[in-house]
Amino acid sequence: MPSDAQNLPRYTLIQRLLHWLIAGLVLLSLATGATIGYLGFDGLRAEFGAAGTDFTYTTHKTLGVLILGLMVLRLAARLGFGKPAYAVPLPAPQRIASRAVHDLFYVLLFVMPVLGWLATASGGYPVHLFTLELPGLIDRNRELSDTLFFWHRVVGLTIAGLIVLHVAGALYHWRARRDGVMQRMSLLR
Repeated sequence: MPSDAQNLPRYTLIQRLLHWLIAGLVLLSLATGATIGYLGFDGLRAEFGAAGTDFTYTTHKTLGVLILGLMVLRLAARLGFGKPAYAVPLPAPQRIASRAVHDLFYVLLFVMPVLGWLATASGGYPVHLFTLELPGLIDRNRELSDTLFFWHRVVGLTIAGLIVLHVAGALYHWRARRDGVMQRMSLLR
């Protein structure tokens, strides 16, 4: 690791806060989405009752809308503040892999909530942000809804895979390379 951890290049505080907030919301969204996908509507009703089912769906939808809004802020922060240089330059294969994973994250974290919003609305279901019902943005169309929900699940699984790659890469840089990459996004020094 570079000798002076205090002087390592870092993302701005707002970028780091957005990263960790979005990461937490994505994990919660994937957990609620996986629960919905595994149990289905009837399974949720049997396990948690009507109120628990409504809470689970509303929570999942709210998380998606929040992620979408925060990703807009994150993209603006990235465009406005840029990204810090690496303290130790990455070898080309790592730089390419890192760029691919990060770019896919950005794209899919916009696509995922939009797919969910459109799938929900075209299925004739309300789109929620907490207790506020948002406009559906699309007419009811059951076939389209089924297709959009399919792609929503595919994107969710892809995001889960990207998380595994991202965490593995972060751990590699932190424990094996010790090159200061982890400190770029860390909330702590």
